[in-house]
Amino acid sequence: MALKLKHKTLSGALMDEIRQAILSGRFAAGTQLRQDALAETYGVSRIPVREVLFQLEAEGLVKILPQKGAIVSELSRSEIDDVFDLRLLLEPRLLLASAPRLQEADFVALDEKQAEYVRAIAMGQVNDYGRLNADLHMAMYHRAEMPRSQQIVASLLQTSDRYTRLQLSNSAAMDKAMAEHAELIRLLREGQWERSADLLRNHIATVRTDLIKVVSGQ
Repeated sequence: MALKLKHKTLSGALMDEIRQAILSGRFAAGTQLRQDALAETYGVSRIPVREVLFQLEAEGLVKILPQKGAIVSELSRSEIDDVFDLRLLLEPRLLLASAPRLQEADFVALDEKQAEYVRAIAMGQVNDYGRLNADLHMAMYHRAEMPRSQQIVASLLQTSDRYTRLQLSNSAAMDKAMAEHAELIRLLREGQWERSADLLRNHIATVRTDLIKVVSGQ
């Protein structure tokens, strides 16, 4: 039975559906994503399916291989290092550029996003963890006049979604993430920008360390 896609544009809705299926593990690592089967499942032609698979390849969620087609990417140490090295380079830079320009309305929005993030974790809304984490981070950076860096970081955070779900799979990691986000907002509100950048670096590095342990089975 075909699933009807009703929201956004067709390609946008299809992208969301297939991305969530990968991030949730419904399409496990190594799964072959056949265009004809996906087209039948979602009630669309193969053309938008092909376009979406190419976009998911750009996000690192899918690999398109000769003779095999689209395969869900494996979780790997090399990708973790690549993504988190870039995040460590770019996010503190964005934060320091944005922080002095943040206004009271921005802090109200940050408090709301933090509260939404905490609620999602308390309710076990796993599918929302990555998106809410990315929204919170980008809200801290949005006053930086660095559109190219912001675009790159937004993409990195989207790629990190798959790993964020793993990293937040235990209560200690959840509690630490919530506490560090709250502390980041406090430091920014108080104008302690260098300390907030240091905490952000430690926050990102800790997530990387946790993920490496999960992927390596430690």
